Amino acid sequence: MNVQLTDEEMIRQHLSQAPNQCFEALYKRYVSKVYQRCLFMTKDSEQAQDFTHDIFIKAFDKLEAFQQRSSFSTWLNSIAHNYCSDQLRLARRLNVTSINEGLEDSLGESREAQLTEESIQLVRMALASLPAKEQALLRLKYEDGLSIEQISELYKIKTSAVKMRLKRSRAKIQEFYNQHYTI
Repeated sequence: MNVQLTDEEMIRQHLSQAPNQCFEALYKRYVSKVYQRCLFMTKDSEQAQDFTHDIFIKAFDKLEAFQQRSSFSTWLNSIAHNYCSDQLRLARRLNVTSINEGLEDSLGESREAQLTEESIQLVRMALASLPAKEQALLRLKYEDGLSIEQISELYKIKTSAVKMRLKRSRAKIQEFYNQHYTI
């Protein structure tokens, strides 16, 4: 892929034929800038790395909707800023504790619920086994924190359809997990 192309030219010419290479080239161009934006907003390098990863996934999922009303870098910076702002606002509103702290508390209270690295990996594998559309729906709900109504508007389907799709996807993950997890 020609690195002399502008971002917009690369998206127009290569997104449909070579999406992975297009994403990789854009990622290499902007990962440090997005990370710096996240670090500036979060003041936490680990959280900034996580946010950077999430932002690129979100941007790539929406890349076909990029309408070139602004430059790609402006569009990406806007996504980064909004994502960080939303996550920080959500964390303040929910007064979120880290996952590890929550796990330690629950493990201390109940030895029956021993959550091992193996079981976490199984859940990740179960999620990866789902079709991309089902993964995207679950991520919108549980990672991005969108409501059923917001997802309904985004996909232009009824709220009952969103609920059913989420239920079926969760059931598939549970089934996969149950088939592969041995105590």
